[in-house]
Amino acid sequence: MHSSKPLVGAALLALVLLAAGAAAQPLSDPATEKKIDTLLAQMTLEEKIGQLNQYSSPFDVTGPPPSAGFQKRAYEQIRQGLVGSMLNVNGAEATRRAQQLALEGSRLKIPMIFGYDVIHGYRTIFPIPLGEAASWDPAVVEQSARIAATEAAAAGLHWTFGPMVDIARDARWGRVMEGSGEDPFLGAQMAAARVRGFQGRDLGAVDTIAACAKHYAAYGFAEGGRDYNTVDISEHTLRNVVLPPFKAAADAGAATFMNSFNEIAGIP
Repeated sequence: MHSSKPLVGAALLALVLLAAGAAAQPLSDPATEKKIDTLLAQMTLEEKIGQLNQYSSPFDVTGPPPSAGFQKRAYEQIRQGLVGSMLNVNGAEATRRAQQLALEGSRLKIPMIFGYDVIHGYRTIFPIPLGEAASWDPAVVEQSARIAATEAAAAGLHWTFGPMVDIARDARWGRVMEGSGEDPFLGAQMAAARVRGFQGRDLGAVDTIAACAKHYAAYGFAEGGRDYNTVDISEHTLRNVVLPPFKAAADAGAATFMNSFNEIAGIP
């Protein structure tokens, strides 16, 4: 049980900062740390595990829609405080209803995080990231991300699964349009611009959302351009082509990162 504290503590830290609007505080803020420790001390093992559960709304699924029975169980788990975050909940009314289940029904009243793929706009649709990168204008790209964040935050969202900062040099890969293309310098500039746009100057502000730089790492170098395929690249290419946009996103203060779905040189 003791060994679960770092992982669950990190999850709770994200929940407290993002969902409760306190992200402007430093991660080492004593008041925040004390609140997390207090919550952890009160939580059962089941509640700690529950904070790592993440459900998707039936509004936007890519596979078979969930059954009514599954949805009923999911709602009950939310009421019990056994869900930490939800994806693809669309609109302020829907996020409000789901959050009410967590806050009014659960024992410890820990709010959920709502995440969504805000890739090139939310209500206002902008050019795809590859098209925006072709402008070579980070200021414009930052502005479009700022607008998207404002609209998404107004809908109750806390977190976007962007920017995608994968360098892509094989046109057969199906996600080329989601990134900034083949050049690591341009990719780094666009990565930083989008992070600044999504998160603003103060991630605790009501019109900001947490960025998630993805996919770490080398997802765009899948062999044959086949999604989720293996990757076999040199250390030189990894460090000088693939990783610079991730460093730029980190330097810009990206709140989260998403892992990739591939192995590199046979290593998962």
